Amino acid sequence: MENLPKKVRSKKLNTRVDLTAMVSVSFLLIIFFMVTIELAKPKVIDLSLPDNDVTCGGWHGYGENRSITILLGENNKLISYMGILESPISPAREMKYGKEGIRRELLKRNKSEIEYYNSLGRSKRGAIVIIKPSKKCSFKNLVDILDEMKIAKIETYAIVNEYTPEESKLLAAN
Repeated sequence: MENLPKKVRSKKLNTRVDLTAMVSVSFLLIIFFMVTIELAKPKVIDLSLPDNDVTCGGWHGYGENRSITILLGENNKLISYMGILESPISPAREMKYGKEGIRRELLKRNKSEIEYYNSLGRSKRGAIVIIKPSKKCSFKNLVDILDEMKIAKIETYAIVNEYTPEESKLLAAN
């Protein structure tokens, strides 16, 4: 019995998992999701809308000398006039979007209104802009005109969805 072979026991190795690659992948995923969440946040413009009971008819007699109406139609059509359409201060005319179009007009009108009220010794009062997008107007055009309000530093503007028959005819005309 002495010559019996001894049982050979296998040597147990330390089982160790290397987590370095897992940590690297985890950090990459965290960074990826943080960046995509930040990019997915909507970019917004401050917009204050009037109460539902305020109508466009309530604006007559108040500030029509300062008011500029902008009609937005389909196919990037933009028509602007100052005052009331029946007796405008400046006649209705089609304009283009951008620096050489509506922006120049808004900057000029706003500057002249501020200068006029400063000459009277009153507080700084700029132009009032009434934006009237049609149902066929693209959302991009509405956002573009809101950007123009910000660029031209127009402090008082409103988005109104009521059209007079004359304004509808004006938009329908080519």
